Amino acid sequence: MAQKTPVRPTKQPAPKPLFSDPVYDGAADPVIIWNKQRQKWWMFYTNRRATDTTATGVTWVHGTRIGIAESADGGTTWSYRDTANINYRPDRGYTHWAPDVVEANGQYHMFLTYVPGTFTDWQHPRVIVQLRSTDLLNWQYVQTLPLITDKVIDASVHRLPDGTWRLWYNNERDHKSIYYADSPDLQHWTDRGQALNERGEGPKVFRWHEQYWMIIDQWKGMAVYHSPDLLHWAAQPERLLELPGQGRDDQAIGGHCDVVVNNGRAYVFYFTHPGRSKANPAPANSIAAKRSVIQVATLEFKDGKLTCDRDKPTYVQLLKPKDR
Repeated sequence: MAQKTPVRPTKQPAPKPLFSDPVYDGAADPVIIWNKQRQKWWMFYTNRRATDTTATGVTWVHGTRIGIAESADGGTTWSYRDTANINYRPDRGYTHWAPDVVEANGQYHMFLTYVPGTFTDWQHPRVIVQLRSTDLLNWQYVQTLPLITDKVIDASVHRLPDGTWRLWYNNERDHKSIYYADSPDLQHWTDRGQALNERGEGPKVFRWHEQYWMIIDQWKGMAVYHSPDLLHWAAQPERLLELPGQGRDDQAIGGHCDVVVNNGRAYVFYFTHPGRSKANPAPANSIAAKRSVIQVATLEFKDGKLTCDRDKPTYVQLLKPKDR
């Protein structure tokens, strides 16, 4: 029987950085979900090999497995747990990137970017595969999604008001714009084409303050869009996490985030490359320039816009989700 430990929210602010991967020091692309079996919050993340001194080209971001961190205090502190046991690895040097995870009908579904090898450049196909699990640790392959092209990354899945599902992703062959696909049942998917004619990756879609939001990583901070219907998106002028913070390892732009809306509050979990600050950049291709860490900040809503101050203390108090 799985160990169950009650979540103990803390009154201490989240540390900076929130989490550093102890294996390769390359944590990126976080996604947060409640683990019912362990009664704790889990974080899945891309586990880049930042400290691999033998890596050439961009092989250090390939050949990766998905890391897992765990929080027993409502998301304030995190400890390394394991790598996800994903049974889909048909190619030598396989690469797992940027998962999104949702729960439905008593099972967890992961939508994972899969790259068929370890490559020195970016000129190779990647697909989004769907996996299924009952415990969040062991994952079985379900299908490769029938999307519009063979070079897609960064799934974000959200349940629509009518109970159906929508998945957004980055189409790298169409100027890295955002596309989407629909499913009535998390099994059958139909690609609907372009959702947003903007360059960016790592879309994250969520509902807060009576409207839908999409945040995308534009490599100069994260662009914010809002929508009444998940089809028509309007941009807000200001990007999030563009200006450097003052905290430890937080002086660079924020990238590829997850947003958790919980008990009326919203938290943005993002990653930074600490060695890529404009004020004091590390040498190109150095370990310092490659390493990445996970940070967290509180989202704020005012005058119809989202903002966040990464230098304000962030008191993360994620409560156990209500059963649906």
